[in-house]
Amino acid sequence: MKRFASWACLALVMVALTGCNDPAINALAANVLRPILGQPQQLTPGPAPVTAPRPTAVEAPPPPAAPVETVTVTPAPTPEPAPARAPGAEEDRVALRLPALPRGPQLLPPPGQEPIRVGLVLPLSGPNAALGQSLLNAATMALFDMGDTRLQLLPKDDEGLPEGAIQAIDSALQEGAQLILGPVFSASVQAIAPIARDRGVNIVAFSTDREVAGNGVYLIGFTPEQQVERLVAFAKSQGLARFAAIVPASPYGTTIETSLQAAASRAGVAVVRVERYASNAQEFSEPVQRLADYRRRRDELDALRRDVETQDSDVARRALNRLEERGAIGQAGFDSVLIAEGGERLRAIASLLPFYDVNPNRVRFLGTGLWDDPTLGREPALVGGWYVAPPAEEREQFRTRYERSFGEAPQRLATLAYDATALAAVLARLPGGADFSEKALTNPSGFAGVDGIFRFRPDGVAERGLSVLEVRPRGMRILSKAPETFQVSN
Repeated sequence: MKRFASWACLALVMVALTGCNDPAINALAANVLRPILGQPQQLTPGPAPVTAPRPTAVEAPPPPAAPVETVTVTPAPTPEPAPARAPGAEEDRVALRLPALPRGPQLLPPPGQEPIRVGLVLPLSGPNAALGQSLLNAATMALFDMGDTRLQLLPKDDEGLPEGAIQAIDSALQEGAQLILGPVFSASVQAIAPIARDRGVNIVAFSTDREVAGNGVYLIGFTPEQQVERLVAFAKSQGLARFAAIVPASPYGTTIETSLQAAASRAGVAVVRVERYASNAQEFSEPVQRLADYRRRRDELDALRRDVETQDSDVARRALNRLEERGAIGQAGFDSVLIAEGGERLRAIASLLPFYDVNPNRVRFLGTGLWDDPTLGREPALVGGWYVAPPAEEREQFRTRYERSFGEAPQRLATLAYDATALAAVLARLPGGADFSEKALTNPSGFAGVDGIFRFRPDGVAERGLSVLEVRPRGMRILSKAPETFQVSN
């Protein structure tokens, strides 16, 4: 993967991977991408610049990133800070400066050239407005990094609702959108898919629900199935063969459980136990005890204690003292446990497992992308746990630039909006003209973005390159690097 020399491209603007067997993409790499990888292009400013709007909802920013032990992250050089805000503004912050044009952030196309319009459907109001604004900010960064004056984003607010999404796509299509980016939620994707299909317009959505993928809908997010597949394959390579899982009784939990069973079958390992808990649970003692088979093991320990107590000898007394330190006897019956949670609920479950005699020194704790939290090492039970995530370096550079531009941390999904917008810009620059067709979107060599490499499969789901990481007390350690290219069959 090429390293970018300019700050505007250091967040890994989407490029077609080398070795591509598509002549159009190869021509693009030769004639278009090379200048982008050098000095930043000069952009033609539009009228009266304004600052990007502040998110309309307040949400605590994610904690600062911790170091990844095997990766040295060098922050990208940043442009000079923007002038201070006018007196009376809410706060002083560096803002990405945007032209004041209709329908949101745009660059003016050269005279005589028709703009290439891309709809961006996001929840810009309602309970998920902060998420929507973060995605819009990231898309704007990509638009200006690519510097394509012909490409115009048409941001549309769906309020996070299917009916709002229908109105949003109707508006975008009436304004000439040739591709739709978004929405975020699967119900909204499902609502707009027939409308876009009737108009011959494809959708690159931010949902991870593969039920809505296909037939013109492409999901750029991280699907649980691929995360579990990568994790199980790596765990098996390290000698683990008996898996357990504790999952919420929710669609996500069901997906994780089904994916684990399928991945284990393909890998030739066993899933020996799965426990579920209410999706709104705040206390996890009962499901953790069931997972650990704690009551049976405790009863066997109590029976052994009674037997030893009847023996009057020094050996028996020493054995009894050792038994008093135990909560149960025997092993849990598995060598790894997948915990399908993140945040405080993950910490609560992880801390209970050793309490109920599931020893993290003997049982490997495993997690999905929900574990992608640099503060996990503060929970001792999670230190040494393994999880999957996209490559960290470019993502951290993106985070640094976003914070400098908008004065706050991006939401985790913001990288998807950046990559989707950069993808649209790349496909808009093909030598034969903008091409958002199925053939262009499913290029087998794939694309490289802030979240690593990805390519869309024919079923509309993005195949991604994922790393396997280990939780350390002060950060993460890469155990298995994400691939940098896809295998392409002839």
